[in-house]
Amino acid sequence: MKTIARDFASDPRVAEAKTVLLETLAEYQRGITGIRPPLDELRQSYGDMLKEFGEIRGAPLFFAYFGSGIGNGVFVELADGSVKYDFISGIGVHHFGHSRPELVAAGIDAALSNTVMQGNLQQNPESLELSEMLLDAANRKGAALKHCFLSTSGAMANENALKLIFQKKHPANRLLAFEGCFAGRTLALSHVTDKPAYREGLPQTLSVDYVPFFDRTRPQESTRLSVEHLKRHLARYPGKHAAMVFEMVLGEGGFYPGPAEFFRALMQILRDYGIAILIDEIQTFGRTTEIFAFQALGLDEFVDTVTLGKSAQVCATLFRADFNPRPGLLSQTFTASTSAIHAARVILRELTEGGYFGASGKIARLNEHFTTRLKEIEARNPGLIRGPFGTGAMIAFTPFGGNPEKVKRFVHKLFDAGVISFYAGPDLSRVRFLLPVGAVTIDDLDAVAGIVEKTLKAVGDSGTE
Repeated sequence: MKTIARDFASDPRVAEAKTVLLETLAEYQRGITGIRPPLDELRQSYGDMLKEFGEIRGAPLFFAYFGSGIGNGVFVELADGSVKYDFISGIGVHHFGHSRPELVAAGIDAALSNTVMQGNLQQNPESLELSEMLLDAANRKGAALKHCFLSTSGAMANENALKLIFQKKHPANRLLAFEGCFAGRTLALSHVTDKPAYREGLPQTLSVDYVPFFDRTRPQESTRLSVEHLKRHLARYPGKHAAMVFEMVLGEGGFYPGPAEFFRALMQILRDYGIAILIDEIQTFGRTTEIFAFQALGLDEFVDTVTLGKSAQVCATLFRADFNPRPGLLSQTFTASTSAIHAARVILRELTEGGYFGASGKIARLNEHFTTRLKEIEARNPGLIRGPFGTGAMIAFTPFGGNPEKVKRFVHKLFDAGVISFYAGPDLSRVRFLLPVGAVTIDDLDAVAGIVEKTLKAVGDSGTE
């Protein structure tokens, strides 16, 4: 016996309708193969729409960006008719580009499901399958993560991780984190994120002690200093620290990765003191030479909790059995939308089976090619840029000596030229890219590198005007 839902999903008419939709999508995608300027007849209405939205939300959008609802891989069409290379992918969300047929098909399946959202009280079997897939991926190299709790945002995934840690480590009530880290913007996480502007006017919710991050220009000295800072915090507040929050790559300042030996030196001390280790992979998930960055660094044995999100579409907190909280601590009306859960399963299968990881995997090859192109720009234009920085699909460079205003102007000019990027760092600004690894090609990297160089020269020649 099959359920009515399975009979409905396997009805030939449903399959035929999906085929027609996907064939029609492909037909229209053939018109999106390169950069295109805005359509003159849409400029006024597009500008009006941007202005109206800025007034409604209380501040203008950073980019003049409204998507039209269609794209083709690395290309996205905007509502003004323009087409651009998307090299920031929604700050890491659109890992497989725009209008990918497999994800559209997953969205159709979700639309035919009975509810838009799934939650802690009512969910469908795909929530179980996704949770099992995430745990299998996280434990494939020796981690001992037993449980998975789905959530709607990276901030909620981190909040849930902190809640179960604080409950287990009670009465310890302090946290450790890296200088320059980003953990989220909730009332609690704004006090973990090391950026005063994000907590201006907010009451203090958490006590956090900061440890300097790795400095690649002086690796041994910076590791020693970080260890000293950690030990000093532990001595000042004995028994008070519940956990340390780790990012394998600091993204807020422009992609600063740390090596395994640096993290291991800190994690071993934390182990000795019985302090939990929370690895925040909201941004790094699926972007390094392993599906989790902690796996690429061989740190599996140290992981107590790990959070993920962005490229997975669904966010989650994974944790060891001994961190399983008492009833009542974790619950969410929404754990994820049905469409996000369906998409996440497709993405996980593609990531784990599609040859993305390893020293010769697609992510490593894309990184090598694009960073080589940026180095060539640096060689041809001495003093114009420094870098590249980052790792895997997270790549950044510093133009114009890091001058914030000039970097910001460059990012906007690059947008106008047809490439979407972003910047990071309040004082020493970097331009950053989050490559959509499931969509981008070597030819795309070459084309974007050419546009980057041309725009750099144009902004550099324009002075401060």
